[in-house]
Amino acid sequence: MTQMKKENLINDSKRIVIKIGSSLLIDKNEDSLKSEWLRSLAQEINQLIKQKKEIIIVSSGSIALGQKQLKLGGNLSLDEKQAAAATGQVSLAHAWKEIMEKFGINIAQILLAPDDTETRRKHLNARATLLKLIELQVIPVINENDTVSTEEIRFGDNDRLAARVAQMCSADLLILLSDINGLYSSDPNKNKDSVFIEKIPEITDEIERMAGPQITSMSSGGMVTKIAAAKIATKAGCHMIICNGHFNSPLSKLEIDGTQFSWFSAIEKPLNSRKQWISGALQVKGKITIDKGAAEAMKKGFSMLSAGIISTEGNYEKGDLIQIVDEQQNFVGKGLIHFNNSEVDLIKGSKSNDIESILGYRGKDEVVHRDDLVLEKNKSKK
Repeated sequence: MTQMKKENLINDSKRIVIKIGSSLLIDKNEDSLKSEWLRSLAQEINQLIKQKKEIIIVSSGSIALGQKQLKLGGNLSLDEKQAAAATGQVSLAHAWKEIMEKFGINIAQILLAPDDTETRRKHLNARATLLKLIELQVIPVINENDTVSTEEIRFGDNDRLAARVAQMCSADLLILLSDINGLYSSDPNKNKDSVFIEKIPEITDEIERMAGPQITSMSSGGMVTKIAAAKIATKAGCHMIICNGHFNSPLSKLEIDGTQFSWFSAIEKPLNSRKQWISGALQVKGKITIDKGAAEAMKKGFSMLSAGIISTEGNYEKGDLIQIVDEQQNFVGKGLIHFNNSEVDLIKGSKSNDIESILGYRGKDEVVHRDDLVLEKNKSKK
């Protein structure tokens, strides 16, 4: 990457989200914060603020710090992780407060659980709080609320949390400070011929395959979650960088000609805020299979009607998020449903005019309205 690219991204960005991984903050040998590294990053953040940048930090590290303080062993149970997170979060917030106070900068601690972004009302409330803090020139320092999140219901990794925060706050740039310098065509530790990918203008099927296999929908860490984060951020009109953050003053390294980092370009026309939220939502409550005609109609901008529905799966209520697939189980899109799963099962294959006689009330003509629908973008297979 060149200095020109850095200026196009950091210098031309007003609102920047910086995500910091645990391995960068925590000294594994000492199980304590890397004070010198943190001080160097704080100096960089101070310089950005002097340039009138708005900074939001997503910081990992609470569990690792709490694990040391509580003298817990290796593999932690869920309740041990939650106890470690609750304990370590105090130390983590204090460290950020102490280091930023040296530059006269106030911070605010915010802990987010998935429901805070997945529930529309909570999403808007969290956004309002973050924007007010920015207006008051306070840096939000955000972490996942591991104290209450379960293994089944969590962001899975702070990469995706950072992307949701970037989307929520309409950020211009998301920087993932990581232990790797970016995306490779395959695992460079296993394939010496792996090629480094500098600029990713579009997240295609091929790009997703480069990240490696996704074991579960909530895999923790690795390139899979970084690509998932990139999909959320770029759809929201936010550029994203993956770079190696192990060096002191990691942001300044992006200025050095020849420094490798991967840059994911934001789409030119981001989705509106409501569709951004739908697109980035993680908690899908059900699945509906539609016929070929319905799939083609939706791709032309029409709503999803009951007549085109073949089957439904899962338990969901009116207003929940569901995914939509075609007869070959190819993902078509996802949206907010106007009926619960029992009602959809009754009206599937029926005309909209027949809904009242089937359910006993009029309801909506559309099962998913086009304004509540986000379609899967056709991906090029280069």
